Amino acid sequence: MITSTRRVSPDKSEVRIAFSLDNTSDVKDVEDLCQTFPDLEQRLQPVPPCVSLRESVQVYKDHCRMAREFHQVKHEIAALEDCKRKLLAELVEDENVAVEIARLEEEFRRLTEENRTLVTVHNERAQQLKKLCLTNQTRQDSS
Repeated sequence: MITSTRRVSPDKSEVRIAFSLDNTSDVKDVEDLCQTFPDLEQRLQPVPPCVSLRESVQVYKDHCRMAREFHQVKHEIAALEDCKRKLLAELVEDENVAVEIARLEEEFRRLTEENRTLVTVHNERAQQLKKLCLTNQTRQDSS
């Protein structure tokens, strides 16, 4: 801490000024924070502070923090939109699969019914053939 005492004129009281060079962390932080944010429009970029004003430094730090948060949120939004696109593509694919499953189920029902009909016709024809064979054999035996 440096203090200085001065008397401006003999008829005025002393003026004491004190300041410290130890509290330069704000200035160093500002130098560390001097960066650009490509996601922000030029007019929204943080403006370097007046390092002699603590409030200016704090506003700059807050602005930089908000710019970093904006960058992070923007990337999270992009990741979520990408995930949404993938999920929508999966949904379309699942809907196509569901349509194909429904078509195959309908085809299976149709073929199952056709199979039942063919088995019934086959059994009827087999019985008719048996009857014809018996009738034919009976005719041959009677001749």
